[in-house]
Amino acid sequence: MEFCPKCGAVLIQKRKNDGCPRCNYSAKQKIKITTSEKIGEKKEVALVSKKDTQVLPIVGEKCKKCGHDKAYFWTIQTRSGDEAETKFFKCTKCEHTWREYR
Repeated sequence: MEFCPKCGAVLIQKRKNDGCPRCNYSAKQKIKITTSEKIGEKKEVALVSKKDTQVLPIVGEKCKKCGHDKAYFWTIQTRSGDEAETKFFKCTKCEHTWREYR
């Protein structure tokens, strides 16, 4: 498959001197983009768990279960759109989760 170096459109050459259908670019020689992988080649994929990818801010909120003074927080719209979102907290020590309505 060939691509136009000017606009990136796929070059379809029906005749010898056909140019780009989008920008009328005409190349004297064929331009090919090659990939380092073969089509259909299987690759090994590493899985990452959800816990590893979550990045949540830490705030000074006292845990109602263990009394620790730091917790992660996030917000979700749990009710209708015209009401405030619900703020969830998760203790950094015991991982107890609670919510706060606004």
